[in-house]
Amino acid sequence: METIVNVLVSYMEKMLMEMTKKEVYMLLGVYGDINKMSEKLGDLKNFLADADRRNIIDRSVQAWVRELRGATYDAANILDLCQLKAMDPGPSKKIGCFHPLLFCMRNPLHAHSIGTRIKKFNQRLDEIKARGTSLNVKNLGSFESPGTNLPFACPRGTAGALVVSDLVGEKIEDGTRNLLDMLTKEQSHQKYNKIMVFAIVGVGGVGKTTLAQKIFTNHIIQQEFTKKIWLSVNKNSNDTELLTSAIIEAGGVHPVTGTSNATLMKDLIMILKGHKTLLIMDDVWECNHIWGTVFKPILFSAALAHGSRVLVTTRHLMVARGMMAEEPYHHVDKLEPEDAWLLLKKLQGNDDLHVDTLKDIGMAIIEKCDCLPLAVKIMGGLLRQKGTRREIWRSVLNESIWSVPHMPNNKQLIYALYLSYEDLDPSLKFCFLHYSLLPKSTVFSVNEIVGMWISEGFIQEGNSGDLEEIGKQHYRELIERNLLEPNTRFTEQSACTMHDIVRSYAQYVAREEALVASNSDTAILGRLNTQKFIWLSLETEGQDETHKLEWSSQSLQAQVSLRTVISVGNIKISPGDTLASFPYLRTLHVQDSNFDTLVDSLYKLKHLRYLSIHFTNTSRLPEKIGKMKFLQHISLNGCKSLSDLPGSITMLQQLRYLSLAGTSIKHIPRGFSGLTNLRQLIEFPAHMDGDWCSLEELEPLSLLRELGINGLENVSTSSFAKKARLGQKEHLSYLELACANRLGEEGIHENKQRQIEDVFDMLSPPINLENLGFKGYYGRRLPGWMMSTKVVLLKSLRTVSMHDLPCCTELPSGMYQQPRLEFLQISGAPAIKHVGLEFLQANHHGHHSHSQSGDAFFCLRQLNFIGMVELEEWEWEQQVKAMPFLEVLQLEKCKLRRLPPGLAFHASALRKLCVHNVGHLSSVENLSSVIELHVLQSPDLESISNLSKLQDLKIEECPKMKVLKGVPALYRLKLEDYDMETLPIYLQHVKPTHLVLECSKSLLLSVAAGKSSIEWDKFNHIKHVKAHIPRELYVQYTRDPFDFQTNISPSEVP
Repeated sequence: METIVNVLVSYMEKMLMEMTKKEVYMLLGVYGDINKMSEKLGDLKNFLADADRRNIIDRSVQAWVRELRGATYDAANILDLCQLKAMDPGPSKKIGCFHPLLFCMRNPLHAHSIGTRIKKFNQRLDEIKARGTSLNVKNLGSFESPGTNLPFACPRGTAGALVVSDLVGEKIEDGTRNLLDMLTKEQSHQKYNKIMVFAIVGVGGVGKTTLAQKIFTNHIIQQEFTKKIWLSVNKNSNDTELLTSAIIEAGGVHPVTGTSNATLMKDLIMILKGHKTLLIMDDVWECNHIWGTVFKPILFSAALAHGSRVLVTTRHLMVARGMMAEEPYHHVDKLEPEDAWLLLKKLQGNDDLHVDTLKDIGMAIIEKCDCLPLAVKIMGGLLRQKGTRREIWRSVLNESIWSVPHMPNNKQLIYALYLSYEDLDPSLKFCFLHYSLLPKSTVFSVNEIVGMWISEGFIQEGNSGDLEEIGKQHYRELIERNLLEPNTRFTEQSACTMHDIVRSYAQYVAREEALVASNSDTAILGRLNTQKFIWLSLETEGQDETHKLEWSSQSLQAQVSLRTVISVGNIKISPGDTLASFPYLRTLHVQDSNFDTLVDSLYKLKHLRYLSIHFTNTSRLPEKIGKMKFLQHISLNGCKSLSDLPGSITMLQQLRYLSLAGTSIKHIPRGFSGLTNLRQLIEFPAHMDGDWCSLEELEPLSLLRELGINGLENVSTSSFAKKARLGQKEHLSYLELACANRLGEEGIHENKQRQIEDVFDMLSPPINLENLGFKGYYGRRLPGWMMSTKVVLLKSLRTVSMHDLPCCTELPSGMYQQPRLEFLQISGAPAIKHVGLEFLQANHHGHHSHSQSGDAFFCLRQLNFIGMVELEEWEWEQQVKAMPFLEVLQLEKCKLRRLPPGLAFHASALRKLCVHNVGHLSSVENLSSVIELHVLQSPDLESISNLSKLQDLKIEECPKMKVLKGVPALYRLKLEDYDMETLPIYLQHVKPTHLVLECSKSLLLSVAAGKSSIEWDKFNHIKHVKAHIPRELYVQYTRDPFDFQTNISPSEVP
C-alpha cells in the first residue's frame, strides 16, 4: 500500500508548492518548517520505489510503510481542516478564492496550531526516515512507475480496441457448442419434475466464467429461454442479495429494503412461474445452502416450463456432485501452448508478422504462466501497453519475480498479476486496489466508480481533461490490461467485473489498509479488534436479526481512521446509532438498509466527498448538509421516500455529481445555480413557483457533461426553457428530456401540445452532444432543431432514443445529416403513419448530408421502430443511398405492408432483422447480407426468400407462411405456433442442420409416429429435429446416426 502513500505524498507536495507560491509560509512564520516538510516528503518518496518492490515479500518493510502511511493520512486530515476553515466565510466566496491555508492569515491561533503540527510532523518524518535507513530501504532517486524502468517502453494505449471474443483461446468455441447442445437438447431420461443441472468445472483462471458468459449471451439461448438469470456467487454468498439480483434479472422490480427472504422467494416463484428458465450460477463454492435451501426449492415451486436448465461454474467437483449435475461435467483445462500463443498474439493487435518474430520469448512467458488463460491474458495486457520491442519482452521474461518463493496460492497467476500491478502508475494502482473492495454481488457503474476514485483524491486534473475524464481513462486502461472485464450485459463497458483471483490478489496487497467481509465471516470481529483500517467493505446477508452486523458494535465503532465505508445489505441500524465515530470518512456508500436513523449525524462527516445511499428508507437529508463543504458526489438512487432537498444543498460548491433517480423529489431549492462545479445531474425536476422556474437554475452550470431533466410538462412558457441555455453548455455529452408519460391518454389539449413544442424548441443542445433521449414528449411536431429545415449539426451525436410520443406525427427528418449517429430508436409513437422521403433523402429540401460519402445515416448501426402502431408505409427507393453500415433493424407493432426497396439495395451490412407483430407485411426477400431473422406474430406474412447468408431463422405465429426458399446457409430453424396442425410444405425444400418445433399436441403426436407419420417426409432429411410442448411432451430425432426418442406413450401415437 506504499502506492497510496506515494500518491498522498504527491498530493501534499503539490499543496506545499502552492503555499510557497502564495508566500503563505511567511504569514505563518514557518518558512523553514514548510521547506523541510517539502524536502523530507520528496526524499521519502524516493525510498518508496524500493519499498514498493519489497513490501509484498519482505515483512520487515511493512511496519515502516504503515508508519509512513499513518503520518501522511494525518497530514492530509490537517490540510483538510485548514481548507474547511478557509471556506467558512460562506457560499459567496468562489472556489479558488481561498487557498486551503489562507484562512490562517486572519486567525493567529489557528496559524500557531498549524505551525506546531507541521513541526511535529517533520519530527515524525525524521524518525520514519531513520527507521527506513535501518531497514536498508534504498533511495532509488526520483520515483518512477516500476514499468518505466523497462527499456524502450512505448506510450500507453497505442494499440487498437480488442474484441472480447479474442481473449479466450480456441477451445472455448468447441466448449460453447457442446454446452449449447446440452442445454437445449431434450434428454430421454429427464423426468418432468426435474430441473436438469449442468456443470463447468476447473481450477481458478482457466476461463469458466468466460465460457458461461458466451453461453448466456448466445442468440440460441436468448431464443430458447423466456427467463434468463445470471448470479455471481462467491464464498460469502448473500441470500438476500442473490434473491434480489435474481428478481431483477428475471424482469421484476427492485424489492423494498428489508423485505424478508421468504417474501423474496415467493416473489421470484411468481415471476418464474411457467417460464422456460435458464439459471446460471457462477463460481459456486458450496451447494448445500445456496442451492439446496434457496434456489432449488424456488425452481421446483415455480412449475417451470419443460426444458428449464441450471448451469453452474465451480472449482470443486463436490459442488457439481452435490447439485446432482449431469455427467460428464464439462471440464475447462489449461490452454495448449500453441493456443496460448495465439491468445497472447491476438492481445497485441493486428501486426501479426512482427509479433511472430517474438514467438520464442512469448512461448517462454507462456510457460511461466503455466498456460493458464487468465495469466496469459494479464501478461498480454501488460505487453500490449509496452509495445512489441524485443528488448521489452525479454526484460519481462527476465523479471526476478518469476523466481520469488513463498508467494500466495496460484503462483503463476500471482507472478503475472504482480508484474502487471508493478507496471501501473501509482494512481492507477490505487484505482485497481480500490475496485477490489466493491461487493461482487452489486453492480457499480463507471460513474460511481470514478466518483469514488475522485473522492479519495487519487485522481488529479491534468492536461488530458478534467477529473471524470481522467478517471474514465484509468478505468479503460484497467480493462485493456485485462484486470477488469466488461460486464457483457451492459453497453459501452459501463459496468465491469473482476475475476476472483485478481480480486483476491488486490485484496492481499491491500490487506493492511482494507477489510472486505460479510456478516457470515466468523473472523470479521477479530480483524476489527486487532487492526485499524482505512477502507471497509461490508455485506450483510439475510434477515435473521441474530446474525446481522450491527452498526453500533464496539469493534466497528473503534475504526475511527476509516476513509471509506461501503455497506451493502440490511446492516442492523438501531435508534441512536450515529456516524460520528467515523470523522475522517471520504467515501460512504450504503445500500438496502435502514439509513434514516443515521441522517441526523451525517453533517458531522466534515471530510466526506462521496455520499451514495441507494434503495434505503431515507426520507430526508440533513438540513445542515451545507456544512459538508467537500461533498462532490451525491447519489440517492431508489430512495422513494425522499421527496425534498434541503435548502442548504446550494452551499455545496464543490459538488460534481447529483443523481435523484428513483426518488420522489419534484422540487429543487432556489439558489441551485450556485453549484457551478456540477458535471453530472440526473433527473433534475422542472417545476414552477410563481414567476420562477427551476430551469433558470441551469444557466450557470456550464461544466455539465450529463443532464437529465424530468417534469418538463410543468414549464409554462418557452422563455423559461430558453434561460437554461443548453446550447451553450459546450461540455454536455448526454442529455435526456422527459415529461410525465401520457401514452394512452386521450384528449391532450392543443394548447398543451403547442406549449410543450415551444418549450422543447428552446432546449436545443450543444454541438458536442453524444447521446440524446426523449421520454413522454406529447407535441405533434418535433423540435425544429431535429428537423431538416432547421437542423442543428451535432457532430459528435452517436445515439438518439425517443420513447412514448403519444401525439407526434413525424420522425426527426434532420437526423440523417448527423455524421456520427450510430443508434436511433423510436418507440411508442402511435400517431405516425408514414415514413417519408424527408427521413433519409439527403437532398430533400435542398439540404445535403454532412457525411463524406453523401449517404444518409452514413454511420448508423442500429435502427428500431417499436410501437408505431399506425405506421403503414416506409418510403425508401433504390436511388436513395442510405444506411450503408446498418447492422440491426427492429420493426415491432406496426402496420407496415412492405419493407422499403432501398433496404435491400443499400443496407449491405445488415446482419440481424427482427419483425414482430407487423400486421400487414407479406414478404421478406432479397436481403443478401442478413444472417439472423426473427419474424413473430405477423399474421399476413407468406414468403421469405433469397436470403443467401441466412443462418438463424425463427418464425412464430405466422399462420399464412407458405414459401421459404433461397436460404442455402440456413443452420437453425425454429417454428413456434401452438395452433399449427400440420408441418409446412416448405420444410421439404430447405436443409437446416437443426429444426425446433413448438406446436399443438395433435401435430406433436403425429410427428411422434416417426416413419409412419404423414409428416415424416417433411422433416426426415434434417439432421437434428426437436419438437415439444413446454412442460409436457417431446420428440427428438437425429438423422445420422439414426436416433428417434420420445416420451409420448405408443398408445397416444396415431
